[in-house]
Amino acid sequence: MKLLLFNNTDVRQSWSIKLLILLTLTAAGCKTVKKVEHIQEAISKKDTAQVVVIKETPTIDSAAIVKDIMGKVVAQKIDFQTFNAKIKVDYQGPENSDNYTVYVSMKKDSIILIRVKGSFLGISAEGLQVKINKDSVVLVRKIGEKYVMNRSINYLQEVTEIPFDFNTLQDLVIGNPIFLSNNLVSYKNSASQLLVVMVGDLFKHLINLDKSDNRVLYSKLDDVDVQRNRTCDITFSNYQTLGGYSFAANRKIAMAEKAKLNISLDFKEFSINDPLKYTFDVPKNYKRK
Repeated sequence: MKLLLFNNTDVRQSWSIKLLILLTLTAAGCKTVKKVEHIQEAISKKDTAQVVVIKETPTIDSAAIVKDIMGKVVAQKIDFQTFNAKIKVDYQGPENSDNYTVYVSMKKDSIILIRVKGSFLGISAEGLQVKINKDSVVLVRKIGEKYVMNRSINYLQEVTEIPFDFNTLQDLVIGNPIFLSNNLVSYKNSASQLLVVMVGDLFKHLINLDKSDNRVLYSKLDDVDVQRNRTCDITFSNYQTLGGYSFAANRKIAMAEKAKLNISLDFKEFSINDPLKYTFDVPKNYKRK
């Protein structure tokens, strides 16, 4: 088994992971890496004179290797126009555990609609609905204290302390790997799996691929701020066919900093490119927050 190492870069910003934004749950123009060259020497003797023969073996094109690996990761990303899902969520935190049901309708690059039975974004309520687009987040509570809350898209980052934008959240919901980087710093090639380590502007990211079909089996995000010591592990399993793509119908998310948090996502229903199943409306007489 060979391990090739490439130049690393500094990762500056820190992150912390809180819970329930994860419920809704790059093309690789790869960075050129120095080529590896190896010169073998073969020494032969003729009579009493020593002749040194220098033979250059074929050059390993590391840039091509990086491009190929990243191409495999990107090729597995699910492309879609619309997505509908019903998700059973089991949550185990440091103080309590619970389960929820989340209903999602999503239009690519446009809107994410969410209905929650249980709790979401720290708000405990039945009848909570959320609309997210590229600029804003709107929450409506229709049971109990009825209200509507309008926030900018930055609200996602404020609540989760993760640098979410709309596209990142969209990938998280559909099951595509998030926070990819073209800066591949190492990889390990085994008989059945390919382990890739990349470093972006924010995170060090390890991805484990199944070599038979390039499915993502495991994703690990680490903040390099050693003082915070935060990490997130995502395991993908129970792959099923979804519009010609492989869709991970089960995902386990383990997060740790000072305390541990475990989330299990079980997609009970899911489809792509069908009409949006859920709608969103804001009653005029609701209190504004």
